[in-house]
Amino acid sequence: MDAKLINPVLETMVSVLSTMANVKPNLGKPKIKTDEISLGDVTGIMSMVSPRVKASLAISFSKSAIIDLVQRMLGEEITEVNETAKDMAGEMTNMVVGGAKNLYAEQGYDFDMSTPKLLLGKEHRIHHEFTGQTIVLPFSADAGEFYVEICFEE
Repeated sequence: MDAKLINPVLETMVSVLSTMANVKPNLGKPKIKTDEISLGDVTGIMSMVSPRVKASLAISFSKSAIIDLVQRMLGEEITEVNETAKDMAGEMTNMVVGGAKNLYAEQGYDFDMSTPKLLLGKEHRIHHEFTGQTIVLPFSADAGEFYVEICFEE
């Protein structure tokens, strides 16, 4: 997969977390994902479709990471993945996809976006509706891990 397709998502993810939640994420080694099993406990997934490329992006948060984001961004003390945590996962996905969409536009891609779908539970399935390879960008932060999955079909 071309780095020019990954970099807008990477750049936006880091920007959103640092500006909105004062979180400095650390990127691990990207890898190809070969199954649909989630690596986190709550996931937001969206599709992006253009005349040239179809893509889907999922952000899967560990329980500790999403709880920390809720506390940082909303000031709400929660201990479980509840409706607020689900909403936060969807909103984070929406912000990252929206920001990446703007960067893709600079590269000549004109994407239409779906609304986020939310998935939760240990080892839930993340189904990317397109047939391209899925790349996982693993991140760690002080409060926990989260994983960005990107699937592009050209």
